[in-house]
Amino acid sequence: MQILVAGASGMIGARLVARLRAEGHGVRTLVRREPRTADERRWDPDAGHVPDDEIAACDALVNLGGAPLAQLPWTDARRTAILESRVLTTTLLADAVAESPSPPTVWLNASAVGIYGDRPGERLVEDSPRGAGFLADVVDAWEAATAGAAGVTRVVLARTGLVLGPGGALAPLRLATRLGVGARIGGGQQRWPWISLDDEVGAMIHLLTSSTLAGPVNLVAPATSTSEDVTRAVARVLRRPHLLVLPRPVLRLALRDAADDLLLADQDVAPDRLLADGFVPTHRDLDRAVTAAFARG
Repeated sequence: MQILVAGASGMIGARLVARLRAEGHGVRTLVRREPRTADERRWDPDAGHVPDDEIAACDALVNLGGAPLAQLPWTDARRTAILESRVLTTTLLADAVAESPSPPTVWLNASAVGIYGDRPGERLVEDSPRGAGFLADVVDAWEAATAGAAGVTRVVLARTGLVLGPGGALAPLRLATRLGVGARIGGGQQRWPWISLDDEVGAMIHLLTSSTLAGPVNLVAPATSTSEDVTRAVARVLRRPHLLVLPRPVLRLALRDAADDLLLADQDVAPDRLLADGFVPTHRDLDRAVTAAFARG
């Protein structure tokens, strides 16, 4: 396949591009700066510019762009950046796909389990109703921004959980634990849906090559793990103590709604559609997934 990727510079994007190329696919990436290699193409989302010839030339489009959620605190300016970096670029790509004389066969757009909000006691699958909160609002608008291309190509929305890799959201947990301040977050019993970086990339490639899946697909491990399971797994793998507690009131005072959306939300998310389509995860065990993440970092 010829695949065009936006957002290739992040942890997930870089690993996805490397694996796609290793498997023999042709990959070009969209960059905002001047291209440095023959496989890079410049685009300017702020100015509404997409290289239409690249859209027409690709078999598959992947969009992983978006301002990092873990950059805190969520000031008003930061919240605007989180929303607009996702919605505006996705809308631009949707318009380009819809207007292309030769649109890609499939468009894989990043999404997040944040759409479910805080849902204690519920098992969340792709057709579960959306939840409440800032992230739920952002993800709902983000997914809706693909609508213009839905009748033109197979649009897949990759609702991703906590990705266990050398960077991303796991990095601050790793650093704190290495410094000896590994801690339970809040009550520790809120469910955190996670997926290893290898399985995140493998699932994305599966979605690109599947002939049937469209719409939202949960990219999480089959295991149900609490936040304390995750933080203790990090401590075990690093052989460091896990003795402290970060109480809910302290987290909310410091991070406001970011604490509720990122750390305290209870989300028991199931990868039903992904598994039913035949995807086989490499990492079903949390400790092995954390070990693999740190081995690469």
